[in-house]
Amino acid sequence: MQMSGARRRGPLVLTGLAAVLLAASTGLTASAKPRQAQQADPLQQQVDATHDTGAVGVSAEVTSPHTHDSARAGTAERGTGRQMPHNGRLRIGSATKTFTATVVLQLVGEGRMSLEDTVEQWLPGVVRGNGNDGGRITVRQLLRHTSGIPDVEPEIPALNGADGYRAERFRNYTPEELVGTAMRHPPNFPPGTDWSYSNTNYILAAMIIHEVTGRTWAREVNDRIIRPLDLRDTSTPGTFPSILGPHAHGYAAFGTDKSIDVTTLNPSMAVGSGSIISTAHDLNRFYTALLGGRLLAPAQLDEMTTTTPAPELGVRYGLGLGEIPLSCGGSYFGHPGELLGYHTWGGVTRDGTRTAVVYVTSDGGQDTQRAMSTLVDQQLCRTRS
Repeated sequence: MQMSGARRRGPLVLTGLAAVLLAASTGLTASAKPRQAQQADPLQQQVDATHDTGAVGVSAEVTSPHTHDSARAGTAERGTGRQMPHNGRLRIGSATKTFTATVVLQLVGEGRMSLEDTVEQWLPGVVRGNGNDGGRITVRQLLRHTSGIPDVEPEIPALNGADGYRAERFRNYTPEELVGTAMRHPPNFPPGTDWSYSNTNYILAAMIIHEVTGRTWAREVNDRIIRPLDLRDTSTPGTFPSILGPHAHGYAAFGTDKSIDVTTLNPSMAVGSGSIISTAHDLNRFYTALLGGRLLAPAQLDEMTTTTPAPELGVRYGLGLGEIPLSCGGSYFGHPGELLGYHTWGGVTRDGTRTAVVYVTSDGGQDTQRAMSTLVDQQLCRTRS
């Protein structure tokens, strides 16, 4: 969830979505020190290179019609020497947005709502004040980040400092409270005139899902995506602060030179925008099904993958998916995720046949994120050959 916001300009701004996508779009590679005796497996070499940038733990999985490869490096808990878990669970952060966009587009395909519906139609009076006007903002603009709605993430103490984390890591938030907090600020720009990443957009999308269906966002994601795809290690934790099952600890430094363990967190501040827990394996299954046409009808998948420039990121963005150039030609789709000490990057080819997911369990500096984007790029290019 910790992504670039219009109001905040601090050490976290370019360590999330923007840094990863900018690194990917410019073809930058990791600057890690090479190991003396790297293993022959290219994926293991790339995971080792990512670990050498300073990550505590790294895990990756790559799939294609004839390939299923995984690799790990580092430790599951700092100071223990315990190996990273096989298929460990993690907070996938903003990769959650692709799940939310998928549910919205399913509802559109069922004729229960339209991308041109306004926020005001479904949530009367919710987006209002300080120049914000839900009557001028469409569902499409929410999913594409062209609404101009301010990002609530800079207002959440647990995500923005060690003291705030310690004091408020168990705090419960409601979607209405989160949107109300964002409405204290004026819009970044008139709807549809620019692009700016805002987690509030997807909190509102989750609220609209609830209004359209009469059921919670979590229940719709579970019934429409998680259970049909048999994503056994994927969950919508609600307010539950722990990660159940095999997992590595997450660490965050909050822009300082000292990181702390941030594994425990009530993720209610990220409903619809960043709260899902999953694994690299389940994310690969999800991306394969999504781009393979198993979750959306062709018209809705076209809507999702029709991208426009996202100048803030240096790439193109559709509805809950980014489109990133491949160094070997063409492009792929994906969405990075970050939620306190867990950074993930996943990519899938347009036909859904090749996927790559990598995650790290500590703050992802620029070298780490370049290594992650390089891994995804080279693995997707490698499986094309």
